[in-house]
Amino acid sequence: MVFEPPKRLVRALGETAPDGDDWLEKLPEAAQQAVALRELTVERVQVPGGRSSLVVLVRTADGTPAVLKLAPGRARPEAERAALTHWGGRGAVQLLEPFRTEGVLLLERLHPDVSVRSLPEAKALLEAAGTLRRLWVEPPAGFPFETVAERTGRQAEAMRARARVDAEVAPLVDVALAAREELLAAPPEHRLLHGTFRQSKVLAGERMPWLAVGPDPVVGECAFDLARLVRDRVEDLIAQPSGAATTRRRVKRLAESLDVDQERLRSWTLFRAVESGVRAGRVGRPRDAELLLEFAGWL
Repeated sequence: MVFEPPKRLVRALGETAPDGDDWLEKLPEAAQQAVALRELTVERVQVPGGRSSLVVLVRTADGTPAVLKLAPGRARPEAERAALTHWGGRGAVQLLEPFRTEGVLLLERLHPDVSVRSLPEAKALLEAAGTLRRLWVEPPAGFPFETVAERTGRQAEAMRARARVDAEVAPLVDVALAAREELLAAPPEHRLLHGTFRQSKVLAGERMPWLAVGPDPVVGECAFDLARLVRDRVEDLIAQPSGAATTRRRVKRLAESLDVDQERLRSWTLFRAVESGVRAGRVGRPRDAELLLEFAGWL
């Protein structure tokens, strides 16, 4: 089988490595090797798939449905492996193999086309939040993960650089960076976090109704993790005349349901929305940038 990377993956990797690299060029051969090593039977490449990895639906030698995932180093697949190992299937997809090949993960098969986004909005938020709560555990000793301070520090530098050449975004960037400094001064806890959690990252499973996939793990306070969920379905929020009020109610409801400080959740939601909006503008997605920065302005 020829492992053709989906267009969505090619486009997204072009955004994160505009000068290119050789990972995509080597991907078909790497996928063939991973399949042969594990004696897998390939069913199909998942399309449209993710923005940072090739996902292949396979069966193991004994017929067990599984997922083979290949990701470049900049997507931090080894951090994902470490987090999934630490969670051990509690709230998240399970690893199926004990041996390690860099950049390759063999995972239990969930239902790839059924996420909590298929549920009505209120129910989807409830189920997603319940899944996220199970992931917030103490990190392992000597953990190999970035901290929230480290990750947002890199993001803050990129935001400042963009603000210097784009006067329109500069005021929101200033507010977001000030919020970050205040938040990092006294974090209430340090937990292992999913890092990129949203409704599409929660898929239907067999051993549990819903399980998280695709973490970009980070260690920090829970409000940081929950912040990305607040803006889920942002297009629908922006289209509503009451979008701003709905967003504020969502912050309150999620904070109360997961015992997170409401003001800290609001501030991290602001920072993460501005960071995503600035990044979208930088890589040539002006519509996404407009939606995210309008959303941030509500906070």
